[in-house]
Amino acid sequence: MHDFLDRPDARRLLSYQHEYHAGNHADGLKHSVLALLIRALQRKPNPLRVLDPHAGSGLYDLGSPEAQRGREFERGIARVLGERPVPPELASYVETVESCNEGELRIYPGSPGIARSLLREIDHLELFELHPRAHAALEKTFRRDRRVHVHRRDGFEGVLGVVPPPERRGLVLIDPSYETQNDFTRVLDVVPALHRRWANGVIAVWYPLLRSPEARAFVRRLGALELPRLFQVELEVEPAGSFGLRGSGLVIANLPYGVDAELETLAPWLHRRLAVDGAGGFRAAWLRAE
Repeated sequence: MHDFLDRPDARRLLSYQHEYHAGNHADGLKHSVLALLIRALQRKPNPLRVLDPHAGSGLYDLGSPEAQRGREFERGIARVLGERPVPPELASYVETVESCNEGELRIYPGSPGIARSLLREIDHLELFELHPRAHAALEKTFRRDRRVHVHRRDGFEGVLGVVPPPERRGLVLIDPSYETQNDFTRVLDVVPALHRRWANGVIAVWYPLLRSPEARAFVRRLGALELPRLFQVELEVEPAGSFGLRGSGLVIANLPYGVDAELETLAPWLHRRLAVDGAGGFRAAWLRAE
């Protein structure tokens, strides 16, 4: 579960095992944005490559003891699927989740599953995962797909080793667990390094909304980096002052043209569906538009 330690000397900010949280409100935002970005890049016929440095297991059983413990998917993806029609901006995401299920919601695809479902024959997906069990799950799921490349390697280091990709086009989704303040620091180091090596790559950084000073300063520090077309989308669904994960957001560099308008539609719709009694709020705005 998410356990924020509200002490100045606390090194651990979150205790995060995604099996407990698959399909929650943070996944709803993160993965719907991921689908939008992939589809935007595919408007051009050229091939692309999607890089996932923190891949996790890829697919999550919502009937498992871990997922059933907090049943967070009921306040996330289940609410998204519970309203029809969904806006066009959510169509690819919703179709991907539904393709993993036959009627009843039992399986949730993580970011590898979302990305894989949207690949064209000419596209490729790079997955990085250090945890032995999660890595084995990725290998089992994707071993027959020549477009998917699975690495047992630290994602922060590994992703720098494969950019720029042969296609020269694509995106990186950076979403570590943020269990310690070191994750915030490593993200702030890797993002400008990625941009230097791959100037036209789309870089999407997911972040949690927490009460820690590291988390509160994180977006300001991302915004201070010299990155082009920097856009922020954020969703807060729990009342102010709540402990744990009360929302999340993404800061995206090199946002593809037209996606800003899609995110401006997506954010309020998700807030309306996912917010607890209308709590919190949303943001979809440029940090730097040039």
